Amino acid sequence: MAPHYFKTALRSWWKNKTFSFINVIGLAAGTLCCLYILLYVADQYSYDRHQRRAADLYRVDSYIDLAGNVYKQATASPPIAPAMKKDFPEVEQYTRVMDPTGVGVVTHLLRWRDKSFYEEGLDFVDSTFFDVFSYRWINGGPAHALDEPYSMVLTFRVAEKLFGAVDPVGQVISVDNSFGKHDFKVTGVVADDRGQSHLRANVFVSMNSNGIGAYVYGAETWAGENIAYSYVRLRPGADASVLQRKLPAFLDKHGGEQLKSTGIHKVLTLQPVVSIHTSQGLGHEPSPTVSPSFLRVLLFIALLIQLIACINFMNLSTAKASQRAKEVGVRKVLGAERMQLVRQFLGESFILSLAGVLVALPLLVAVLPWLNSLTHANIQAWMLADYKVVGLFGGLVVVTALVAGSYPAFYLSAFAAIRVLKGNFSSHISASGIRRGLVVFQFVISIALISGIIVIYSQLRYIGRMDLGFDRDQELVFRFNTEDARSKIRPFMNDLGQLSEVRTSSNSSFYLTQVIPNDMPFYPAGGNAAAAQDAPFITCDEYFVKANGIRLLSGRDFHLNDSGRVMINEMMAHRLGLDVATAPGKRLYGKGGDGPYEIVGVMKDFNYNSLHDAIGPLMLRYGPNGLRGWGFTMSSLTVKSSTSDLAGLLKKIRQVWSRDLPGEPFNYLFLSDEVGRQYEAEVTMAGIINTFTGMAILICCLGLFGLAAFSAERRTKEIGVRKVLGASEAGIVVLLSADFIRLVGIAFVIAAPIAWLAMNKWLEAFAYRVTVSWWMLAAAGGVALAICLVTVGFQAMRAAVANPVKSLRTE
Repeated sequence: MAPHYFKTALRSWWKNKTFSFINVIGLAAGTLCCLYILLYVADQYSYDRHQRRAADLYRVDSYIDLAGNVYKQATASPPIAPAMKKDFPEVEQYTRVMDPTGVGVVTHLLRWRDKSFYEEGLDFVDSTFFDVFSYRWINGGPAHALDEPYSMVLTFRVAEKLFGAVDPVGQVISVDNSFGKHDFKVTGVVADDRGQSHLRANVFVSMNSNGIGAYVYGAETWAGENIAYSYVRLRPGADASVLQRKLPAFLDKHGGEQLKSTGIHKVLTLQPVVSIHTSQGLGHEPSPTVSPSFLRVLLFIALLIQLIACINFMNLSTAKASQRAKEVGVRKVLGAERMQLVRQFLGESFILSLAGVLVALPLLVAVLPWLNSLTHANIQAWMLADYKVVGLFGGLVVVTALVAGSYPAFYLSAFAAIRVLKGNFSSHISASGIRRGLVVFQFVISIALISGIIVIYSQLRYIGRMDLGFDRDQELVFRFNTEDARSKIRPFMNDLGQLSEVRTSSNSSFYLTQVIPNDMPFYPAGGNAAAAQDAPFITCDEYFVKANGIRLLSGRDFHLNDSGRVMINEMMAHRLGLDVATAPGKRLYGKGGDGPYEIVGVMKDFNYNSLHDAIGPLMLRYGPNGLRGWGFTMSSLTVKSSTSDLAGLLKKIRQVWSRDLPGEPFNYLFLSDEVGRQYEAEVTMAGIINTFTGMAILICCLGLFGLAAFSAERRTKEIGVRKVLGASEAGIVVLLSADFIRLVGIAFVIAAPIAWLAMNKWLEAFAYRVTVSWWMLAAAGGVALAICLVTVGFQAMRAAVANPVKSLRTE
């Protein structure tokens, strides 16, 4: 921009300080939101892209059809990945990961000398793990680190916590968990500063050690046991789609007979590792994933927020056009061409956009911790200095300048010099129709976003209040993570029974709301094994039904020494073709020859999974004290209380715990909190959308405030005349607000069907959901109207109470 153009722009902005401030703050707020959303989305798509030759890494997923029930899983049968390495020259290397959380083993007690703590992120991995996945090594190296049984690699955080300044390599750690107590030798330490990954482990243990790792290492099952995360790295240039087409024949060759005998139809798929975090729909993911549709919605919101800020700029610029009309006329008379004027106004827009970014950056750094807590992300301030992000800033400035400034530039530069100099420029500045259209567009966005917030919170409230079929309030859950702790469960339960506030307690393999990894196909005596129905099962004692408030439809509860007996829910009875009333007494067989199991009772269906899924079959298997195995370990204790003073009860339970389990950390869960954690993604989404919708509304209000001020300023003389002739202040407020109220009404008519369609689409993810009612849309329209009245009404009231004599003299 030429220096004199720059001076002209500064004079214009200084003369209209209020409007310039609104433009800069609006652009800054929009840019802040837009930048953070772009950084957040980029961070979500960055998962595993730091891996060496990331484009060649694939995970083997399983699609399983069992008697018409399809299960899509992120896991595969243990022998699949090694066999792919042998059979296909395209496969350069493979590795498997076994996360014991998937079989109910959540925490592991790590002990070295006098230091000990619980660690959740422990995975069993093949010796080839560090050949496939990339880590920065601090101590040791990837070659042969996990070749030997009972060897382990730690992340720096765990190593520092356990060893301090001592060199960890060669040290022996004791690990105590549901698989027993074993010693492991540390062979290396890797850095924690690796890029984002869908694998979250902090301790890597050699697969051929013990427990479920050893089981996976030697398993030969091709049909079932889909418990291993299996990865392959293809050779450079290998086509994954070609390999994918070979997998059906490969699976039939190795596991065809097993699949046929069990009646399972199975399909293997190759999923790019870089797409795992942003894909949904697979069961047993090792870490939470994010919906790609949600990321697209966020990007759309970012675009809308920045567009709202640009609309404010366009509206205010065209609204103040009359004040620059003579400037344009004089410049044209002095020989300025239209494109010179276009460049001038675009240059002014560019400077304002740049100012918006420069204001937004320090604000973004200041609010990063709060935004990260809202989104559960880890965006750091140093990321803003990355050359890609700097390029993003530049692109955002240019695009914003073009979008915000193009219409005012071409609009102002089109003024006819002779007409404007004579004062006849009304035909040129009749852009009020376009301004109204842009205001309507802003309110359409606002009403749609407000509707989304109302529907999301209605759904979350519905989930929070829905009868799940079991008790979740005043329920405490304790986990026993070591063999020594589990041996003391019975004495602990007996002592809890002496507390008046404890109704009952129950020992089980899993607590309700926990993912149940154990399942087996069952069929009734005399039935067809090929039509067996798969059902997850919980091993429990005789108090489980009572402790969880589960209702029975027929039969009885478990009794002491009910070995070999089971309870099923009504969905399982239906799937097996059994009548609920007559099902007790019938016998069931596991498809693998397990059983028989006698049904003693049928439970009323309850939501043991989240409300995203419809209720499926479920079995409770009576587990007498002493029944062991990774599918049966009785490591959970559910305590049902009869008091609302849970803090007082916990104080008493802590005393019992200290006496019965000395040295064991006192950890507990509230079952109601565990139910809530099933909807963390929705709660996070609601918080994100709520926050950025608030910002969008704030930016809209800034624009409305400016337009209302301009409208009141333009009609100063009219208002003075009306007041002199007896008009009331209320009447003038209504007069000045009426146009804007009509615009809100038009916006509501447009936004309502859009919001209705969008929110119904979102609700399809829930098996149990609210209905999008008329009042939700009406409430959104009412909120938008209230925002309009407050924003416009403030300026209208200022104009209405002004002294009419002063107004007339000013004119």
